[in-house]
Amino acid sequence: MEMVVATPAPRLPAEEEMALIRDITVAAEAHSKEGDTFFLITNRWWQSWIDYVIQDLASATSNGSHHHDYGSNVLRRPGAIDNTDLIDETASEVSNMEIELHDTLVEGRDYILLPQHVWEKLHGWYGGGPTLPRKAINTGLSQTDLAIEVYPLRLQLILVPKGEQAFIRISKKDTVGELHKKACEVFDLIPDEVCIWDYYGRTRHSLMDNLEKTLDDANIQMDQDILVEVTTDANGSLDGGCMSSIQENEYFERESTSLIADASKSGLSNENFASNNYTSRCYSSSLTQSQYLRSSNGDLDNMHGSSGMITRGSPLGLTGLLNLGNTCFMNSAIQCLVHTPEFARYFCEDYHREINWQNPLGMVGELALAFGELLRKLWAPGRTPVSPRPFKTKLSRFAPQFSGYNQHDSQELLAFLLDGLHEDLNRVKHRPYIKSKDADGRSDDEVADEYWANHIARNDSIIVDVCQGQYKSTLVCPACGKVSVTFDPFMYLSLPLQFTSTRSITVMVFTFDGNIPPTPYSVSVPKQGRCRDLTQALSNACSLRNGERLLIAEIRNHRIHRLLEDPVLQLSTINDDDHLAVYRLPKLEKRPNYIQFVHRRDDLDHGSNSSSTSWKPYGVPLLAQVSRNEIVTGFHIHEMVRKMLVPMQRNQESQHSVQSSVSTRTQTYHTDGSKFQLQLIDDSNTVIEQSNDTIRVPQSSLAAVVFVNWSKSDLKKLNIHHLENLPEVFKYAPPAKRTRGEPLSLYACLDAFLREEPLVPEDMWYCPRCKEQRQASKKLDLWRLPEVLVIHLKRFSFSRSTKQKLETFVNFPIHDFDLTNYIANKKSSERQIYELYAVSNHYGSMASGHYTAYIKLLDENRWYNFDDSHVSAINEEDVKSGAAYVLFYRRVRDPDGAASNGIQPYVNQNHRSSQR
Repeated sequence: MEMVVATPAPRLPAEEEMALIRDITVAAEAHSKEGDTFFLITNRWWQSWIDYVIQDLASATSNGSHHHDYGSNVLRRPGAIDNTDLIDETASEVSNMEIELHDTLVEGRDYILLPQHVWEKLHGWYGGGPTLPRKAINTGLSQTDLAIEVYPLRLQLILVPKGEQAFIRISKKDTVGELHKKACEVFDLIPDEVCIWDYYGRTRHSLMDNLEKTLDDANIQMDQDILVEVTTDANGSLDGGCMSSIQENEYFERESTSLIADASKSGLSNENFASNNYTSRCYSSSLTQSQYLRSSNGDLDNMHGSSGMITRGSPLGLTGLLNLGNTCFMNSAIQCLVHTPEFARYFCEDYHREINWQNPLGMVGELALAFGELLRKLWAPGRTPVSPRPFKTKLSRFAPQFSGYNQHDSQELLAFLLDGLHEDLNRVKHRPYIKSKDADGRSDDEVADEYWANHIARNDSIIVDVCQGQYKSTLVCPACGKVSVTFDPFMYLSLPLQFTSTRSITVMVFTFDGNIPPTPYSVSVPKQGRCRDLTQALSNACSLRNGERLLIAEIRNHRIHRLLEDPVLQLSTINDDDHLAVYRLPKLEKRPNYIQFVHRRDDLDHGSNSSSTSWKPYGVPLLAQVSRNEIVTGFHIHEMVRKMLVPMQRNQESQHSVQSSVSTRTQTYHTDGSKFQLQLIDDSNTVIEQSNDTIRVPQSSLAAVVFVNWSKSDLKKLNIHHLENLPEVFKYAPPAKRTRGEPLSLYACLDAFLREEPLVPEDMWYCPRCKEQRQASKKLDLWRLPEVLVIHLKRFSFSRSTKQKLETFVNFPIHDFDLTNYIANKKSSERQIYELYAVSNHYGSMASGHYTAYIKLLDENRWYNFDDSHVSAINEEDVKSGAAYVLFYRRVRDPDGAASNGIQPYVNQNHRSSQR
């Protein structure tokens, strides 16, 4: 990526810069509108500018003394804007697009969005780049619902019949006509001879012939394919391919219109064909569930997931949801809930009388109303995909974490929806205060029933009736043996996919004396261990000598971010995607001061006409220590660096023949016929010369900084592999694929979940007998199971910037999931058998993954794949996969109970009054 460097304008005082930027920002925010241009700027540079303009400018004056005060608090004016850390050069090289951003950038953490006039001012003052403009687009029904499209649609164009391919970026608010024009420009085609197809999933879904339609309305997805078809043959005559398809589409449209009219005449609501209208009439409660869930003909007449065509005799419940932009997680969760028969029946009847309008924990009924409306549209006749935008708007209002168009977790959304729907539909209008009683030797049955009765007295809704069960939780004090038993409700089970008690940590060890090259080590430590455990394991691994110690540092942006000196620091604070450097240092009697040598390389070609050189941080910093009473000179600083660089010199014979000669700006080292220049700069941009001038090293919680500037030619004289490649703490790799004979079973995951284990140190238990916090052991048991059992497979492990995913294949039962032996309540004689009816799947990584839902229509006894707006039949053997994320099971009743294939009652027989 070539940096665009602008000529800086004359400098203004810091306070004038701040005032101008503030005024321009306020004015821009007050008049922002669709189509305005905003610019990305790296948060690193922005924060340095903020620090610069708000500091006490009076402190910036210098006394001009030869004894320079290294580590001064005065902040210098930032250099040129450098946005290169936002750029994914690898992706830009793979695709044919000029500039590609990293896929996982987060606003506020990695970048800031600036209005156009703000960017122009800063760019004029400081220069630099690259320039990264983005447009404001409308994301809602109102003109004020604006968002900055940081990631426009990335589409792959596939030209047929030639087979050429190209990537483009285009706004989702651009029209099909603009996409058609861009495709013709990319492949140098004649527009009249080209038609384009929605080629999602490498399947021709629809001809994109409505040129005025936006790509958002056409349901074009990020990273999908677009088929570009040339409609002339080798002789230049039209082949008729697109025209015939257009005629077919017109036939489908006429047929669809006719069927909509028929539906209207028959008294069925056609609200499904106006999905943007939030308000719709209630369905008559006289319509039975079977009328909603059963079609007149079980066979599928046609299976075009998004054709918009309504076929006579098609089963109900096969309507897809439009993707509004990274909303596949929401679509997957909604389809699983909508196809829960108990919920389908409940929301298709008159549920309004159960809405709790006064519940302060609820959403004044708005979430329940929005979900009910969406469910009715999805169960209405027809196959035209429904837009969930009204529901998304309500969701974003009450759960801001799901606002915008970033990818989210379907399980997190499910947890919020179930809890939110419960509060909106809670039949308890005034919750009584109930104090839990101690067991006092009473039987578990009596105590469990009391806990459940207390819970129901405060929480009574369709969600509780269908989805809530009860745990038995047992805590045992390790000191006095005190046993505490409670019975708590649960909405779903979160089962682990791995249950090791240790973790692997990889670091790079650097020596202070240059005797050993930088060496990577991987050690195994307790998951709940402390920093002293890691230090001990590394000491053994690298054969640490007497008189030496290890200092562990976390490296971010080529600098030391923090020193891990506290021996009792929890290892859980170290994330798998962190980078750790370990420095092997001599022991000192007192706490020393540290100096970190941060490498920088010349970021411009030497043949450039530019008069200024841009230095870019690079590699892993080296670290040295000095006693607090030690006098440090320029000679000492240079000698420290020289020692640590010795094992990295390519010519090993030069390790004992380094001579130096003093230069006013750089230090030249002659090494067995070759030489390299070493330029040391402190953080005030002053050259540290090899002299007897005293260098003051400040006392700091972190290491003070000295920059080591490298030319490209000198870097080639060093073996810099270990400086360039600091390993992650744990490089995630998918586990080895299990053989068919040894899959991880769902029962094994459940066993791991119920296994007794000590509480983590952050979650200590207060023992009422010891009167102290204790790391008690905890044991969970299943006591009461719900009608619908939701099981979450914990595939993601959290880190600072990403979620890492386990692709482990879990062998889960589709039929006869038997939990009878897992029930701790032995008085229950009823068998606990469940059958799978829905799966929320997740494919790929969290940052760029995709969600779908596998749903079994019970009346059809057939499985379908709901992939946003595309719905297609699948075989039952295809339901099991390594992408399964959330499983939905329904209880199967014995022949004496309710029919196992019908709709179970969604309220208890002893229905409680809704007028509490």
